[in-house]
Amino acid sequence: MALRNSTDKASAVLHLENDPSDPKASLSDDDQTIDPIAEAKMMRKIDFRLIPALFLLFLLAFLDRSNIGNARIQGMTRDLHMTGRDYNIALFIFFPPYIIFEVPCNILIKKMKPSTFLSIIMVFWGIATTAQGFVKNTAALAGCRFLLGFFEAGFFPGCVYLISMYYKRFELQRRFTFFFCASIISGSFSGLLAYAIAKMNGVGGYGGWRWIFILEGLFTVIVGIASKWFIADWPEQATFLTDEEKRMLRVRLRSDGGEARMNRLDKAARRRVFSDWKMYCGILMYLGVVNCSYSTSFFVPTIIQELGFTAEAAQVRSIPVYVCATLGAILTAFATDFFRHRYAFCILGIVIASVGEILLLVGASVSVGVRYFAVFAITTGTYVTQPVTLTWIQNNMGGHYKRSISSAMMVGFGNVGGIVASNVFLVEEAPRYPTGYGVSLGLLWVCAIACTVLLWGLWRENKKRDRGERDYRLQSQEVDNLGDDYPTFRFIY
Repeated sequence: MALRNSTDKASAVLHLENDPSDPKASLSDDDQTIDPIAEAKMMRKIDFRLIPALFLLFLLAFLDRSNIGNARIQGMTRDLHMTGRDYNIALFIFFPPYIIFEVPCNILIKKMKPSTFLSIIMVFWGIATTAQGFVKNTAALAGCRFLLGFFEAGFFPGCVYLISMYYKRFELQRRFTFFFCASIISGSFSGLLAYAIAKMNGVGGYGGWRWIFILEGLFTVIVGIASKWFIADWPEQATFLTDEEKRMLRVRLRSDGGEARMNRLDKAARRRVFSDWKMYCGILMYLGVVNCSYSTSFFVPTIIQELGFTAEAAQVRSIPVYVCATLGAILTAFATDFFRHRYAFCILGIVIASVGEILLLVGASVSVGVRYFAVFAITTGTYVTQPVTLTWIQNNMGGHYKRSISSAMMVGFGNVGGIVASNVFLVEEAPRYPTGYGVSLGLLWVCAIACTVLLWGLWRENKKRDRGERDYRLQSQEVDNLGDDYPTFRFIY
């Protein structure tokens, strides 16, 4: 579907957009010109200051939440006398606090400097990770996992929110995917690191799996303390930008976002945010695909080991799986921004992942090599789709409060898929896991259906706006706080 020129009006709106208390944010900025050379220099500065720092932090966050999969095959379940579904419970307990506290955290981060908020929660989740290396039983492990979920709750949606405040809509996907690739790379990085750390088995009287938690957690604490000085803050607080660069940033983002503003979270704004069907569609999209994401991070080492490899060989053989997924995600990011289209790339990833799930469902009748290929397909397809779903929803949310809450709702409640993933790979069904693969396949197509509904709904709404059927909103008393309900805002597909 071709997009009209008006589609270029985006929802990427700065914290300081038209804030009457900020004289620099006046509408007169819109009439000022931008030097293309200076603009390119500013964008390079933002790219190098914003993305690498958040990439490192997200790599550690995902490492700390998923290293339990590596610890499992290094003897954790044996040493803690875990039986039945104890491991599934330890995975599950991470998610309730992670889901519940995402929206409050994303409202809180808006009122604080991101560098302060993110560094504080990082130190605490690093402590929770380290503590897992000293637990004596399943209950203590579950308690640490609960705290880990609580402290990590504000990190990912906060980063999504922060990144979206600096870029235009069709600049966002590749930047966000580079950041998101930290979670993919952590899969290969964790396997390699766990393989090395496991050789410390017996040092200090601790098993190798304990050292995985202890060393990775301590490193997170150290980086968390240091991160206060290298995480970028909101654009108007950015010390690495000059006043002129801040002005240019305001101008270029207003040219992309138009009048789609939401600077007040009053009763009317809350009603608009929480009644927006797009947000709930996004939750279903994310839930469907994130189930596969967590399935791979929690169970890929186990799945590969059960193909007949030793624990160490399974760790090493998980590395190329994530390298392939990283390349797929990056290529998709450039393609979806280049073609200015999201839907088809979401479906492409779902189809690829579905092929892998089907191959594993019929695993008894195919060779080990084919099943190993299936792991590649599931992981690559999942990570092609997942970052695009997040960016697609953010592209179609206007105003920073709308973005803040919608990103937290999508990530938070979408992570119910993580709860599902942690409970459907049943130990008594190993190594075939029919329930796990069957549920994952079904949820992938829940994501596909939700993507299709979103596509149809956005197309239909754009047609109504083209015909002037939403112009009555211009007479509303809240015309300056409509977000993407503003009649000239156009949605992207």
